[in-house]
Amino acid sequence: MKTIKITSKTYSGPWGFLAQLVVMTLAAILATRILPGVQIDSVKAAILTALVIALLNNFIRPILIVLTLPFTIFSMGLFLLIINALIIMMAAGLVPQFHVESFGSALLFSLLLTVLNYVLEIPNRLMRRPTYQPSDSHTTDAHVDTDEDGFTEYEEVKDE
Repeated sequence: MKTIKITSKTYSGPWGFLAQLVVMTLAAILATRILPGVQIDSVKAAILTALVIALLNNFIRPILIVLTLPFTIFSMGLFLLIINALIIMMAAGLVPQFHVESFGSALLFSLLLTVLNYVLEIPNRLMRRPTYQPSDSHTTDAHVDTDEDGFTEYEEVKDE
């Protein structure tokens, strides 16, 4: 019987957070170059902005989502865009060298930041993609009942 071994390269812990911080920083710098209503004064401010946005997304955003759940359900999820813009406005209030002119600029910045994060994360996702390797070991678990074709009773398809 052949089995398939799934291996996945995952980056977690401080290195994964650092990689996400670098991607977020690059996305923030690119987004400020595209949008006229948002400005980051230095690279150090961009790193601090990315860190603050990441922390707000991890700690404040879930609370806001729970508090505004009826609005989110009623708007079929579109209210999450408002929450994202609020997070950007909060980050602008916390980081002195990060300036957002208006709520509309914050909304556009959050949308562009999401798209840029997605595009910049593609190489990382490709590196972490699971690989499927056939295993030639003939060891089976004692609790798995297989027939002569190697199927368990739940996987077998019977014609009636």
